[in-house]
Amino acid sequence: MANAAMAIQVLPEADSTKELLRLVDVAIAEIDASGLSYEVGAFETTVEGDLDDLIKLLHRIQTQVTESGAPKISSYIKLSYAPEEHILTTDEKLGKYRAHNEQQAK
Repeated sequence: MANAAMAIQVLPEADSTKELLRLVDVAIAEIDASGLSYEVGAFETTVEGDLDDLIKLLHRIQTQVTESGAPKISSYIKLSYAPEEHILTTDEKLGKYRAHNEQQAK
């Protein structure tokens, strides 16, 4: 069971929008390869899992993006940790809003 949730916004230094998007894709590919539950959003990606796994993932993202050509990377992180309690999942937080949006789309 996940005991932590992390929202991460990755902003690599890049010479063009195309290169910036390529480097963000590198970060998202690293998240995907982690096997952790995640959801990509317009401004940040939310990842759920064990705190230790999230911290290791953060390090891998930083390393992969810089090794892929970014001279510098800034990451903005929100981290929620509950070692003894249930931590709300993304689905639990957003489920009622998703259902509302689906209804409106019909």
